[in-house]
Amino acid sequence: MINKRLLIKHLLAHNDENSFYDKKRKVDISHKEGKAKFLKHVCALSNSNPKNNSFIVIGVEDEDNTIIGVDFFDDSKIQNLINAYLTNPPIVQYENIPFPHLSDDKVVGLVTIRATGKITSLRKNIWKYYGGSVFLRDGSISMPKVFDIEIKDVNSKIVEAIEKHAQNNIEHTLNGVFDFLNKRKDVNAQYKVFKEYFVVCWAGLKKEIKEEFFYSRVDIELINEQVRLFFSALDEVSISINEDSFKIIEYVNLGFQGRKKYYQLEETLITFEENANYSIDTKLLFEPPQFDKKDLHHIYNTNNAILEKLKKGLTLTVSEQMDLKNLPATYLICYLNLFHQAIDKLNEAKPYLKNYNKEVYDLYKESLRILRKVKYS
Repeated sequence: MINKRLLIKHLLAHNDENSFYDKKRKVDISHKEGKAKFLKHVCALSNSNPKNNSFIVIGVEDEDNTIIGVDFFDDSKIQNLINAYLTNPPIVQYENIPFPHLSDDKVVGLVTIRATGKITSLRKNIWKYYGGSVFLRDGSISMPKVFDIEIKDVNSKIVEAIEKHAQNNIEHTLNGVFDFLNKRKDVNAQYKVFKEYFVVCWAGLKKEIKEEFFYSRVDIELINEQVRLFFSALDEVSISINEDSFKIIEYVNLGFQGRKKYYQLEETLITFEENANYSIDTKLLFEPPQFDKKDLHHIYNTNNAILEKLKKGLTLTVSEQMDLKNLPATYLICYLNLFHQAIDKLNEAKPYLKNYNKEVYDLYKESLRILRKVKYS
């Protein structure tokens, strides 16, 4: 089993970006340009490495390899994006890797790309790239190729050696457990061993509601691989455990002021097997709440007025400051109730919410996270 934190360290130590490895300060697939560039790099790395894994490390400064981290990214449906836009799509896995020096809400993103052995190309147009385009790695650059190409395997031995040096051992596992329990001791940190091999640590603030237990500020990690499986500072989560599996059901709190309620968002089931393998299956449970259209029109217009004041740099009233905290979620609700332009307004609000304060910007990112799960599912 590969310790992903060690793998990242070995990749960063392996000179600079090359034909099997790329690094990024951040990746944003919420808009066409960012999505297109991500697909281009995946396509190029897949074509340049037909018989071994390729990697993209996200959250690293390009100049000096300083690990700065990125937000936790929990889109288990990223393969759907790859399949939609690429012909002969590779198998792509996005994992969140915690590092001790990063704050709780930051991780390093690790994208692992496994080619099919066939030439990968863009299936359709996106941004400035045309359908049918083929990309290859030329050193550290993903370049388009408009002629017949021959896929060569030149990296298998190098990647095999890097992965071998990143293998986990009992010392890494024990250190990981102790580090987690010490860091999360204020939020009921626990661990469980599955199949005498896998160690899962989790922590969260526990509360009981109508004889059911829920957790907030939840953090769940698979210690053997140093992978963060789940992180949320805002939502409520239920956890179910047996000898073979670890199940999480995530809830989101949506609504208007006094009419808010919790809705099931997604179920994640981690199943551990006797042969030292495990699988993660996710199922979207979300049913968008429906509201009276007159109420929604009023709230939508109120949001638009607040956004205009932010754009003009005008001071908000106390009431508007309270409404601003609800603005991301209410734009989301409007969109889910077929106010199609609400999502454009939410995207338009991004720089102003980011400049306003961290609390409001975190609420914006949470609304986008919910939207991303709904759209890709």
